[in-house]
Amino acid sequence: MTHTNQNHEKRVVRVPVATLWTAPDSPREADQISLQASASMKDWLKVLDDDQKRELCDENLVQSQLLLGEEVWIDEREADWAKVVVPSQASKKDKRGYPGYIPVSQLVKPKEADWHSEKWAVVHKKQAWLYNGAEEALMEVSYLTSLPVIEENDTLVKVLYPDGVGYFVSEDVLVQKKEDKKAKGSGKDLIRSGEAFVGLPYFWGGMSAFGYDCSGFAYNIHKAFHYEIPRDATDQAKGGKNVPLNDLQMGDLLFFAYEEGKGSIHHVGFYYGDNKMLHSPNVGKSIEIIDLEGTVYEKELCVARRYWSETEGTS
Repeated sequence: MTHTNQNHEKRVVRVPVATLWTAPDSPREADQISLQASASMKDWLKVLDDDQKRELCDENLVQSQLLLGEEVWIDEREADWAKVVVPSQASKKDKRGYPGYIPVSQLVKPKEADWHSEKWAVVHKKQAWLYNGAEEALMEVSYLTSLPVIEENDTLVKVLYPDGVGYFVSEDVLVQKKEDKKAKGSGKDLIRSGEAFVGLPYFWGGMSAFGYDCSGFAYNIHKAFHYEIPRDATDQAKGGKNVPLNDLQMGDLLFFAYEEGKGSIHHVGFYYGDNKMLHSPNVGKSIEIIDLEGTVYEKELCVARRYWSETEGTS
């Protein structure tokens, strides 16, 4: 749930993907490229090996990520860093939103009037290019990046982004009106959207189409259909509607715990139907659809939750 708070310093993300770090000293030498004011996820991924990616989790270096234009609230500044909460990402760690640190250079103060557009362009391809007026590429952005619309025609959508004005190719975005009733999808709709990401490598803390972690994948596929769910698997397992494990439907979330389902929750995936699961597994693997039978997941399955509504959607 998005919270409101009047006593905060509001900023928006000005890079395609901003990483939410655990502390200012969390980034390693290999991560410096991700801290730049012109940070590129693709460039960062090129320099990280699997061991370095695992460290992001094992050493608790990264918390989450945000997309271009997403809002944060600054609590305090520490040199080049901003201690923030992310109001759109619900978490037990802070009732206002997900907490962490972002380089100040990756944030900018928006003009409030500009950022209250009636129309928003939402990227519905895995990635899309934002261009300037001379048809030069400014930056490559992720699925679900959402920016205010200035005007549109048959081929281009002119948008405001945190550092100026840019253009999307019309076919890369969906233009949504703020006052429109947001159509929510069925469980099958969630699965259909999720299938498009099969083969995308896992990334710890990942919240973009350059790499998702397990709960980030669940969060974003729900977000695409206007369902707000918590950011982390442990929180996701406590919300929604409890579903008996013998009554699963496509699009339900499956949760897995250590000690053959009796310990702490460590993973989440979508029920795909026919005892299969669609999920983002772990470092070194990619989003996949697997049979649960005979896997460690079959033994660790502990609970299922449904956030989608059976009365919604087109399926």
